Amino acid sequence: MPSNLSVRQFLLDISFDTLPSAVIEQAKVCCYDLLGAAVGGGRSAPASMITRHAQDHFAAGANITAVQPLLGGESISPVGAALVGATMIDALDCHDGQREVKGHIGCSMLPSLIAVLESQLRPVTGRELISLIVAGYEIGTRAGLALHGTVTDYHTSGAWGAVNCAALTAHVLGLNEEQFNHAVGIAEYHGPRSQMMRNIDHPTMLKDGSGWGAMAGTSAAYMAAEGFTGAPAITITADDAAAYWQDLGQNWQILNQYFKPYPVCRWAQPAVAACLTLRLKHNFDPSQVEQITVWTFHEGARLFSDVPSDSEQAQYAISFPIAMAVLKGAISADDVYSGFNDAQVRDMIGKVTLMEGADYNEVFPAERWAHARIRMADGTEMVSEPHEAVGDPHKPMSKEQFQDKYINLCEPVWGLQKSQQVLAYIEHLEKGDLAGLLALIRS
Repeated sequence: MPSNLSVRQFLLDISFDTLPSAVIEQAKVCCYDLLGAAVGGGRSAPASMITRHAQDHFAAGANITAVQPLLGGESISPVGAALVGATMIDALDCHDGQREVKGHIGCSMLPSLIAVLESQLRPVTGRELISLIVAGYEIGTRAGLALHGTVTDYHTSGAWGAVNCAALTAHVLGLNEEQFNHAVGIAEYHGPRSQMMRNIDHPTMLKDGSGWGAMAGTSAAYMAAEGFTGAPAITITADDAAAYWQDLGQNWQILNQYFKPYPVCRWAQPAVAACLTLRLKHNFDPSQVEQITVWTFHEGARLFSDVPSDSEQAQYAISFPIAMAVLKGAISADDVYSGFNDAQVRDMIGKVTLMEGADYNEVFPAERWAHARIRMADGTEMVSEPHEAVGDPHKPMSKEQFQDKYINLCEPVWGLQKSQQVLAYIEHLEKGDLAGLLALIRS
């Protein structure tokens, strides 16, 4: 039966030299896609609030090396930097995820990992960073699958993300087997077992719990290093969790991640794809649209369907991105920050009707489907085929789509030249190092 030691041993054994080339390339894509989400999310109110909070409450003490948050700024503790970075990424809902986990591995993992590595004041090669990013996706995905598979409630990514952050932090700190076990046990116990559907029904800055999960998990390893003890992490050690860990190091879960072309909840994106197809195929005049009816799965239909009053509601909405797709043919970060104030958008939202499709409910969460019917003022009706969103492993985004998404998120903040420099560095990260990457990001 797999144990905490097997997870620890996986971290000790993983090597860039033995990773498949597809896994290495996916790790680079995950890295720059998450950075783009962080830069876009850094413009948000939650990012400003959490940065001030961390500066006030997560300063580094005498026995810990202070580090800057992921994108730079006033130095704080690694725990605080993990909290800021993960909250910033989670603030704009365009980061990667995994369908069966129904959540996001990289959001909490990457800022926690970088903060702890930087605090060690030792050189970190790009090859090591890539290897640890891959390890984080492998452990984090399985921790999420195990939690969802062994409890009835649907918890946010922060719940199992905490376990992942603790494992990586414990590894970087060089904790022994006993300390490692305590670290992941503390993280599982302290991790935010927050109910995801509460934030679907009432969208707020809580989002997917990833900020608090990063904080709890990173802190757990430092606590274990001081001798703090924790009960065994049952999502790793319990008999009913064993099946989720048996293929660790053999089946590369990083290849099973999905990516979002638009900064709204993944559950809304099949409906967006259906409407975009009708818009492209028929080239209709949006001002003549009379009604939009969308059939999708229960969880998608349960997203916020009224006119958003803030960015959080816009990101966890379904009628809003449908309206944007029909009106503009795209959804940008600017749209989810303020596009809902546009009178045309608000009017189009009122024309959206949501329906549940029984067939779509049956295959969720492994598959997410939607189709749409648009009726025009002259009575013409257009009906789409069933659609999945682009960005799933079997329906991947192209390299150009990935890079366009990244540039669109980063250019308004960094400018085109810096955005391209960071992207180029990550695309050849095995030849660089963490210090060089952070110097570019924070310049």
